[in-house]
Amino acid sequence: MVFSPPNQSQFSDAEYGLFRQFLEKSCGILLGDNKNYLIDSRLRKLLKDNEMQSLGHLLKEIERPGSPRLRQQVIDAMTTNETLWFRDRHPFEYLQSNLLPELAKAPGEINIWCAACSTGQEPYSISICVEELRRKNFSLSNKNVKILATDISGRVLDVARRGLYEPLQLKRGMSDDRLDLYFKHDNEGAWEVKQEIKRRIEFRQINLKDSFINVGKFDIVFCRNVLIYFSGDLQKQIITNIHRVLNPGGHLFLGGSETPKGLNELFDIRYYTPGVVYVKK
Repeated sequence: MVFSPPNQSQFSDAEYGLFRQFLEKSCGILLGDNKNYLIDSRLRKLLKDNEMQSLGHLLKEIERPGSPRLRQQVIDAMTTNETLWFRDRHPFEYLQSNLLPELAKAPGEINIWCAACSTGQEPYSISICVEELRRKNFSLSNKNVKILATDISGRVLDVARRGLYEPLQLKRGMSDDRLDLYFKHDNEGAWEVKQEIKRRIEFRQINLKDSFINVGKFDIVFCRNVLIYFSGDLQKQIITNIHRVLNPGGHLFLGGSETPKGLNELFDIRYYTPGVVYVKK
């Protein structure tokens, strides 16, 4: 049998509608109208590898009992994993110059959650901020800092756990000084995050649509540039759940364009130049 990859004309309106429903129900992503090209580009290899001739065939298979692996592969393919080191810079600068020194004065450990962490650049950036400050701030040097990094995609979490990056990946936001200090060069030309940065991070697979009952309690949450893919109702649900797991006075960082419903009811806004951070009421 010769496999012919799917093209846009093979996706009927009914199939497209059902796939949109599956994606929103399973992971909250809202797929807009006329995104056939996106499905085609992201699922082409998966359909070919599984010898499926159409989106309809895939939909039937993912609804069968005992197909969680295939469902996860579809979610992995359809989620956006755009990320870079110290993205936007100013949240990390504020974390290092203000929040961490402030928390270092209080008793107990510091807990940070990095939600939708993708391939690990954001949690490793946070951990580097911690390490740099530990070397300068005596109060923080005696503090236990834990970072929980989560994502819905098992595939990107595997990359994040390894902490191994090619030079082109490191050019997106990583300075040469930090590269020399916090990475080790392997024989294949890649760079691996050093253990002193890895050791404070736990990677875990979590769907933001689900309850956060077993996630823990946190002083700081980074949930940046992911809410824009969800409906307004789901955004409000996630923000409410984050509010519940934040300690009193806890801080939330969102993406620059994210202002979900219900935010002002639960958080005060703290302005810093050039950004904002949300403080639990």
